[in-house]
Amino acid sequence: MRTIPRQTIVDTVASMCMAAGRYLPDDVLDALVKAEKGESLESARGILAQLVDNAALSSKTGLPLCQDCGLGVFFVEAGEDVRVEGGTLREAINAGMVQGYKDGFLRKSTCDPFTRQNVGDNSPAIIHFDLVPGDKIKITMMAKGGGSENMSRVIMLAPAQGWKGIREFVIRRVAESGSNPCPPILVGVGIGGNFELAAINAKKALMREVDDVHPDPKVAEMEADLLQSINRLGIGPMGLGGDTTCLGVKISVVPCHLASLPLAVNIQCHSSRHKEVTL
Repeated sequence: MRTIPRQTIVDTVASMCMAAGRYLPDDVLDALVKAEKGESLESARGILAQLVDNAALSSKTGLPLCQDCGLGVFFVEAGEDVRVEGGTLREAINAGMVQGYKDGFLRKSTCDPFTRQNVGDNSPAIIHFDLVPGDKIKITMMAKGGGSENMSRVIMLAPAQGWKGIREFVIRRVAESGSNPCPPILVGVGIGGNFELAAINAKKALMREVDDVHPDPKVAEMEADLLQSINRLGIGPMGLGGDTTCLGVKISVVPCHLASLPLAVNIQCHSSRHKEVTL
C-alpha cells in the first residue's frame, strides 16, 4: 500500500488552481488562434484577437484570465492501493482548493443559495471520485464559471426521439444561450446513463482536448455535425456575430434504461480552464 502525505495533495491542488486561473491550456489557445485566422467577419476577428491577447497578458502578469474565477470542480481517479496519510483525500483536495484561491488572489464565488452570503473561501470543492486499480491518484481540475454553467441543462427525452431529438435539443440550447456563456464556447454532451450520470459525463467530456477526435467513428461524426450546425447559428464571439460560436463539441455515450434517454448539455466559456496531475 502506497501512502501520499496530505500536505502533498494540498500543495498540488493549490498549484493546480492557481495555474488553471492564470494560464489558458495550449489546445484552447491554439483553437482561438485558428478561429481568428479562419473568421470571415472583421469584428469577430478583432474579438478573437483580444481573447488571445488576454491569455498572453494573464500568463505574463499572473492576473486571472477572467474575473469569474469559477467553482473548483474535480474529477479524481483514486487507486485502490494508495491512501492519504494525515487526513482524507476529500478534505485534502478541498483544503488545497481553498489555499490556491487564497494565494492566487482568485475570486471566491460560493455563497448560501438563499441569503446569497459569500462563504468567503470558495468552498466546498465539487469532487467526483472514481476508484481505479493501482497506487496513483489522478486529479483533474476545472474552474467553472457561472455564466456558462447557467446555460447548461439536463433533460429526459423519450427513447423514440433518438439522435434527431438529441441534435435538436443541443442546437436549440446553444441558440437560446446566445451571448450568455461568453462564446466561443465548448459543448459537453452526456448521452445515456441516468439523470445524474448524464450531467457528470457532459462536464467530464469538456476535459478532452479541443482537437481530440472520438474513437467511435459514429460519435465522432455526431460531434462534427453538431459543431458545424452550432457555428451556422452565427452567434459568434461574445454573441456579436461571426463564424465562430463553438470551438468544439465533445460527446460521452453510455448505456441507459430502456424506458428513458437521458441527455445533458454542459456549456463551457472560451476560458476553458483546467489542469491535470497524477501523483
